[in-house]
Amino acid sequence: MSVCGEAVGAGSLPSELVVHIFSFLAAPDRLRASAACSHWRECLFYPALWPRLRLSLRVSPAERPRLEFLMRKCGWFVRELRVQFAADNYPTGGGGGAAAGEGAAVAGDGEAPPPLSPRWLDLLRTYLELVLCVLSSVRNNRNLQKLSLFGDISILQQHGSISNTYLGKVDPDGKKIKQIQQLFEEILGNSRQLKWLSCGLMLQIVTPTSLSSLSNPIANTMEHLSLLDNHIPGNTTLITAVELERFVNLRSLALDFCDFTAEMARVLADSNHVPLHRLSLLVHSVSIMHKSLDNMPKDENWQALTRNSTNLRVYIMAFDVKSDDMLRILKPSIPLERIHFDSYITCVSGAVVDLISRQYDKFLTHFILMNDVIDMSAFPDLSDNRNEDPLVLLAWRCTRLSLLAVHGYTVWAHNLIAIARLRGSDLKVLEVTEESIEFDQGELADQDVDPVHNFIEQVSLGLGRPWHAVMDIELLSVFTEPTRHFYREMQSFSEGI
Repeated sequence: MSVCGEAVGAGSLPSELVVHIFSFLAAPDRLRASAACSHWRECLFYPALWPRLRLSLRVSPAERPRLEFLMRKCGWFVRELRVQFAADNYPTGGGGGAAAGEGAAVAGDGEAPPPLSPRWLDLLRTYLELVLCVLSSVRNNRNLQKLSLFGDISILQQHGSISNTYLGKVDPDGKKIKQIQQLFEEILGNSRQLKWLSCGLMLQIVTPTSLSSLSNPIANTMEHLSLLDNHIPGNTTLITAVELERFVNLRSLALDFCDFTAEMARVLADSNHVPLHRLSLLVHSVSIMHKSLDNMPKDENWQALTRNSTNLRVYIMAFDVKSDDMLRILKPSIPLERIHFDSYITCVSGAVVDLISRQYDKFLTHFILMNDVIDMSAFPDLSDNRNEDPLVLLAWRCTRLSLLAVHGYTVWAHNLIAIARLRGSDLKVLEVTEESIEFDQGELADQDVDPVHNFIEQVSLGLGRPWHAVMDIELLSVFTEPTRHFYREMQSFSEGI
């Protein structure tokens, strides 16, 4: 500075040095530093500073200008893009939230679907605009390695034919939907490094022809594929066994269970395919209603698959599935590590829980049981007419169990104490809502001991750490946002190879 004979400040630093300094800062600090001067602001969006972008977007018009700015700056070079679209405050009137309305009856053939409120239609309209903004910004990005899109619009879980019924009101000629589908195919067609493709409940963004846009070299090197959309019409599937043959390098796969056929299991079991490590399957009552379980893998198909993929682990989420259907689905040779039941109309039976504990005792680590009932005074009791409680047997048989979460089913206090003692500190997560816990009359009649205090103390001693029942269900996403929870857990499950 003294040699120059003039005032020289930090704004005169070379861009490469400013970018290097920025690389040591967290994103919020980086943004604050960029406000120092125009030169630093120009350095903020150097590609080296933003290799990955993870966005959680409210479906709100206020998000659009911010999203457009960010995607205009980063969309053309970002290597990993994860976007979650979510309506935080679901409006009432034909479209309840996940906890309030997913159990609504699905309109049958020929029946008029329930009307949507104007606010819901505005949400759908905004949702389409935000999706268009994201996809158009990355359409020519040849550096993209990971693309993950998730659309948590609650009404998608309520009505099987939403795209045909409601989208006509916000996209009468279907131009926006077609544009979205074309942009998605352009992204796949232009990709040169894509290894991870994940698309969940994105309102028909993926079509049965979308994957054909991928070149053979890209399909051959893809490591993760997730296509979860149980609202495509009729028996249509997003990927066939023939198409899956191109994906010889898949390590993890996530599909609707009704799309995962015996023929697909045979393709994955072929010696030309690398061993599959993670398989996530979404079982939904809507899919079962429109599709058939007749083509699902038989036990011999699972045996062949596990012979080729010895480290395979399976994650199943079941939405409102009848116990009889679950008994058909749960084949003995499935290496089931995680299972999540979410019910609104149909409850899980004790026979299903008992079957799981007997068949998957060597694999099971996560067990989630949720029943979102309106009548809090009459929870189903899995231990009815049984000598032993199925949940206690689950804790006894499944020695690797590390997570147990229950809401909407009766859990007797003495059984919960037994579960804590059986698994001890190895049970890392034990979440049971307060309203699910019941006490024997004998326990309540003992005047010398506070039954609630004694219960909490005994469970804490069994686990080897302080424990309390879940007092506010709204604090746990596993209970209030089951779809989002599953998708987030599926992502981490697939990455944890």
